[in-house]
Amino acid sequence: MSHEFDEIAPVSSGMGAVESTLAALDDRGVIGRIQRGDHTVWAVGPESISDRLGWLAPAGGVRGQVSDYEAFAAEVRDAGFRRVALLGMGGSSLGAEVFRRAFGAGDGFPELILLDSTLPGAVSSAAAAVEPSRTLFLVASKSGTTLETRLLYDFFEGLAAARGPGPSTGASFAAITDEGTPLDELAREQNFRRVFTSPHDVGGRFSALTCFGLAPAAFTGVDLREMLARAEGMRRACLRDGPARENQGAYLGAVMAAMAEQGRDKMTLVTSPSVRGFGPWVEQLIAESTGKDGKGIIPIIDEPILPPERYGGDRLFVHLRVDGGDNDGLDGALRDLEEAGHPVLRLALRDKHDLGAEIFRWQFAAAVACALLGVHPFTQPNVESTKKDTAAVVNDFVRRGRLPEMEPEGSFEDLLSQSKAGDYLSILAFVSRTRETERALAALRRRAMEERNIATTAGYGPQYLHSTGQLHKGGPESGLFLQITSEAERDVEIPGRPFTFGAVAAAQAIGDLRSLKSLGRRTARVDLDRVLSAL
Repeated sequence: MSHEFDEIAPVSSGMGAVESTLAALDDRGVIGRIQRGDHTVWAVGPESISDRLGWLAPAGGVRGQVSDYEAFAAEVRDAGFRRVALLGMGGSSLGAEVFRRAFGAGDGFPELILLDSTLPGAVSSAAAAVEPSRTLFLVASKSGTTLETRLLYDFFEGLAAARGPGPSTGASFAAITDEGTPLDELAREQNFRRVFTSPHDVGGRFSALTCFGLAPAAFTGVDLREMLARAEGMRRACLRDGPARENQGAYLGAVMAAMAEQGRDKMTLVTSPSVRGFGPWVEQLIAESTGKDGKGIIPIIDEPILPPERYGGDRLFVHLRVDGGDNDGLDGALRDLEEAGHPVLRLALRDKHDLGAEIFRWQFAAAVACALLGVHPFTQPNVESTKKDTAAVVNDFVRRGRLPEMEPEGSFEDLLSQSKAGDYLSILAFVSRTRETERALAALRRRAMEERNIATTAGYGPQYLHSTGQLHKGGPESGLFLQITSEAERDVEIPGRPFTFGAVAAAQAIGDLRSLKSLGRRTARVDLDRVLSAL
């Protein structure tokens, strides 16, 4: 089945720079070289490139696995499971989250729950929401070594074991990982119900159209065949011969890179409500792929829409619009921005199944943008360094029995006063996601936009460490980082471990702040209660 896509709508301003960038793509033969797997598009050597291009392969092989996913989903339902709890971080969970938020659960299918946090409140809430005997726990980690994922497994395995005599707890677990990883070995030792092995040549943030995204989606009844048919149509549209100007993915990548080079590096994604869950996936893809060597495109998602005068000259707006959706308010707001001179690029989706196509389009665009910016798209060096910083804090806690003292430092007002044109505020919230905290973060973002005309992002720890953390440390020195913490949550023990979830989350917050400060980033650390009382 083939799918045609709408003619590419030109970005509303800045076309001179875009046309020059498209011409450069044609002159360098970038599209054909990517199709051939030529690593020199990005770097002199093939390291971490030649083994990371599996996402370019035809979708036929993946479509052949759909029957397997569907059969296992039927087995899960027949076994009486009413929920599937996905335990995973970053690229291991964000693809599944796109489909969960867009489609929900079909009639008769289990509810999919995502847990990607070590905060005690998040763990407690997830534990209260699941009934271990009727929940399948899906443990997802490409490397099989992700600390948070392993700790969440330890906790929920303990819950499953505590239900008393009966079948092995392994029957309540399945895994998604690369072949031969520690998680693969654990799953086989513990007789997990199933192990899905992912392609070794597809990196985590490029894995949404592999078992990491598709197996969880099958549990909830998503039409994977249609989704993959759309993705294959986009793949062919991106890889066929022809000028970059007519290429669905290359054009998006050229616009992002050209605008970033012109100082419009705040790529602000605005989506129809039905596909809002696509934003966090794009955020990780763009932040981790481009944010290194002092360069990067800063993805802005879930930001309040304000009048045009509240935006600086560092913005590119991308409108992901679903036909027939609730678009009236967004259409008007974007027209106002366009008329005020801000560049707006519109991408049209016929329906939610076009998310499969959009995933491939954005992956290809990210690869093209990185080639134009001169950065390696498949590494995340600062993510690894932060993990080491966190591990050092945890190990110190085990030896000494206490964490380093990290008192509040600075204030939101002081941090904001340091901003200048082209900066952005990044809120790093190591607190549980509640309606109250969501409102507080939204209010802080609005205030920064209204008072300083700067872009804003917000992420919950430790999730953002696996998403935007690379950009924060490896990208441009234009970030203002506000860490928000709280000691109000009741702690949660981890079976078999000499530390608690609270200690791990605190160590991650300390490690991240240390990393930011060591790089000379502008930071402040404040208590949640102080934030709430000031609003």
